[in-house]
Amino acid sequence: MVNINDKAPDFAVPDQDDHIISLKNFKGKWLVIYFYPRDNTPGCTTEAIDFTTLKPMFGKLNAYILGVSKDSKKSHCTFIEKHDLNITLLSDEEKKMIQDYGVWAPKKFMGREFLGVVRSTFLINPQGKVAYIWSNVRVKEHAVKVLEKLKELKK
Repeated sequence: MVNINDKAPDFAVPDQDDHIISLKNFKGKWLVIYFYPRDNTPGCTTEAIDFTTLKPMFGKLNAYILGVSKDSKKSHCTFIEKHDLNITLLSDEEKKMIQDYGVWAPKKFMGREFLGVVRSTFLINPQGKVAYIWSNVRVKEHAVKVLEKLKELKK
């Protein structure tokens, strides 16, 4: 399990355009990594739209946003196009990054238990350490809360 002040687990995962993205690409910058269960579902769509809307404000604070799910690059492209998203989505089909960050876990839905992505967000500081973690995220106002925490930590 990843904890606050830990060195963020490194990764090398393709984005929607098949560019390999890794933690070292963001050295010296703040990074928001949010893990979500699935493209084109109500909560995941709301979260992606909210982060897209706030992207310019994150940018002013030298912060980048990465959304991560186990969906394919093709699924991400469709998701981005359908909802006019302007954020980078990583395709972790092998679930390595998802497991390294400890967000692949048992979940319950309608009386059924299964393994899946627990909606979580990690704020990584410019030194590559985990500055803050949100687990079992509630989508409503989440992107705003992440932005506020970033502003607080940058003071």
